[in-house]
Order: sequence, then structure tokens, then C-alpha cells
Amino acid sequence: CTVIFTRLATKDLHKPISILFCNLAVSDLFTCFSGFWITMLFITNPDITIFGSKDMLAPYALYTTSILSTIYNLVSIGIERYLAVAESMRTRFRIARNHSIAVVCINWILAFFLGCLPLMGWNCLNTEKSISVLYSPFCLNYLIFITIPNCMVAFTIPLFTYLRIIIILRKRKLRMKACGQATDTYKSAETQVTRTSIFIWLLALISYAPFFAGVIFDATNHQCHIDLYPGVYIFRNCTAMLITINCLGNPIIYTLKLKTLGAKLKSLKCLSTNRIRACTI
Repeated sequence: CTVIFTRLATKDLHKPISILFCNLAVSDLFTCFSGFWITMLFITNPDITIFGSKDMLAPYALYTTSILSTIYNLVSIGIERYLAVAESMRTRFRIARNHSIAVVCINWILAFFLGCLPLMGWNCLNTEKSISVLYSPFCLNYLIFITIPNCMVAFTIPLFTYLRIIIILRKRKLRMKACGQATDTYKSAETQVTRTSIFIWLLALISYAPFFAGVIFDATNHQCHIDLYPGVYIFRNCTAMLITINCLGNPIIYTLKLKTLGAKLKSLKCLSTNRIRACTI
């Protein structure tokens, strides 16, 4: 909420990348909200989160939608950074604000469509065949359809984009060094991008790899709910906690670590204080 408020309140931060950062914060907020909804259902009626119920379709669909939106936003940020670096020397192409708004709309439409498929009928409420044990009443084929392609996208595209950014910065640094020019700026940028990309990969790996492993186990498992209780469901809850940690880590890696946002947040505080003093006078 702090990220969203700060970016909306400062006009000079309404840049294409800032729109993606703000939308990422909105996706993380939706993920935490849907996770809280599932938690309240678990507290009030634990059986429906284990054996499945129609009441779990809506919160699970919102949870899936928010996670997919977060993944698509992370991929979009990586592509935007690559285009900003790779096309910085050209004048024919510039990433505009309208491009970021269009990407945000496409991400949400795709996330809502894929996440709400169980609400449209792709569920196993009326059949016990191919039903998920961990995420009942979702179907196993739906979980596999959602998990495997999106995990591949989430891991391969950012890997390509950030590696390409590092390679481009290194080539330009060597080129400037050969011409006898200062390379401190490119060296600093290369170090920052490398550090940030490592943090992104570690956070994504820690957050989503256990969930991916849980879906694979669910697809290959042939035991019933009672036989797996309580160990597997404790593991399922831990995967949800890791996804929430990812929502907390995204603002730190992408936004809150930026000195510009911190300075703007302080300026907003000073501005509000000055207004109060002016009104008092």
C-alpha cells in the first residue's frame, strides 16, 4: 500500500516502469487478500480446505488470478528493462506510458481468464476422477495446465532478459574503455543489475519451486486425503506462506530499495507537514 500510494501521489514517477511497479504492488496486494480469505475459511471450517467444497472455488480462483498477474508483471518488468537498455541508442522505438498501460491490461485479462476457468466449469465438484488432493475441487489437468507453462515463462524469460542486459552493459563498458572514456557508470549499472537479478531469481525459486513440486506430487499421487493428513497439508500451507513472502519481497527488491522512492516518500511527508503549518498560520 505504501508503494501504491507513493507512486500515485508523485507525478514525476508516472513513467512506464513505474506503472509496472505499481501494478506489481496491486497484484501482490490481491495475493495477500485472497490468501487471507483462504486462511479465514481454514479457521472457520478446516474440512472444506481439505476435502474441497464449492465455497473454495472463488477464493482459489482469486488466488490463482493474483499469482498469475504477479508472474506476468515480473516478466513484463524484465522485458521492459531489456528494451530500455537494448533500444536506448535508437530513436525509432521508445517505451511509452501507453505501452505499459496496454501491457497491464493484457496481463490482467489473461490472468483473470486463466484463473477463473474453474468458475466457468473446469472443476471436479461433481466427479472424483482426476480431482486434486491438495487444492480440491480443482482438477489435476487444470493445475498442470496452469502451473507448468507459467513456471517455464517465469523462469526462462527473466533469465534471458537480465542476462542480455548484463551482456549489453558489459559490451558498452568495454567499448568505452577501448576509446579511453570513463566506465564507472556502466560498471555501477552492471553491478546493480547483476545483484538485482540474483535476488529476483533466489526469491522466485524459494517462493514458487515448492508450490511447483506440490503440484507435481499431487499429479503423481494416488492416495486419498486421510492418508496424507496432516503432513502434506502442512507442506501446502508452507507453500502459501512462501508465496506471501514473495509478495513482501517484491516491493523491497523492485521499489523500496530505490533511493528515488524513499526521497519522494520523505518529500510527501514534509509537504503534508508544511500544509498543516500553512493552514494553522
